[in-house]
Amino acid sequence: MDLKLYNKQILGLAASISRVGRLDAPDASVTAYSRICGSRIIVDVKLTNEIITDYAHELRACAIGQAVASVIAETVIGLTVDQIDEGAKILNSILKDKTLPPPGLWAGLEPFLPVADFRNRHSSALLPFHGLQRALFEASQEQGQYLEGGTLFADQQIDVEFRKNH
Repeated sequence: MDLKLYNKQILGLAASISRVGRLDAPDASVTAYSRICGSRIIVDVKLTNEIITDYAHELRACAIGQAVASVIAETVIGLTVDQIDEGAKILNSILKDKTLPPPGLWAGLEPFLPVADFRNRHSSALLPFHGLQRALFEASQEQGQYLEGGTLFADQQIDVEFRKNH
């Protein structure tokens, strides 16, 4: 195990993941797979007027994917679609450019700075955001809203497969 990659903060986040499980009646449910690392996340979401009112997830991922999912789970309720997109952009910047997150809502992503040096782990780190963004996109479609999909469709070299669960 690379101690720089799996630092105490990442391991702590992975060990304290919340909102694990499934929602009874989600507005959207999506499974996202990373073909690169084999990680999988199921995201259930409830969305009202582009605000996340409930969220749950089940995942099979390494500590990095679990830790990112943990940050999302602790932050997500009450956020707008744009704020989720902002978080995804910030994590992408951390991984691609080694940029520290700004103070505020997504400052909890700072422990992922060492992951930038391990390109083969970027897919696992981004998967929880990609799954959530896809679920938000699906929920908006179900509600007759048409979101642009945010950073989900950005030109990233992430090999992710999605499946709508209902």
